[in-house]
Amino acid sequence: MCIVVGEISDGEGEELARTLQRRGLPRVVVLARHAHDAEIVALLAGGVRGAVVGETDALAVLAGRSREDGRQKLDVSDREIEVLRRVSEGRSNRDIGNELGLSALTVKSHLARISRKLGTGDRAQLVAIAIRANLL
Repeated sequence: MCIVVGEISDGEGEELARTLQRRGLPRVVVLARHAHDAEIVALLAGGVRGAVVGETDALAVLAGRSREDGRQKLDVSDREIEVLRRVSEGRSNRDIGNELGLSALTVKSHLARISRKLGTGDRAQLVAIAIRANLL
């Protein structure tokens, strides 16, 4: 089943997941025009199979819009983009390190920095956000 909503605001992701659980709808994908990163996490943690979101907080930051105060912008280095490009190709940290002349630990550090900037630690979501922002 697919549920389409315009926006998922603060606290709504967890409430939506609880409602779906009460109704016994375990195979649900949520489509939303906009959702805060925490709400996506709450949906997935609550058992929703997937969420497709047109814009998240991280994507708004990439686009130069404010997350809260109008001034925060993303600064992704060329090296971080190289790492993201290889992640998008399905390579492991060790393989990425070998290709770029880095240790797997350094690659992990780059990914941690990128994750903080984009607001997610999920490799697939990192790549999706980077693609939407035309970084890849």
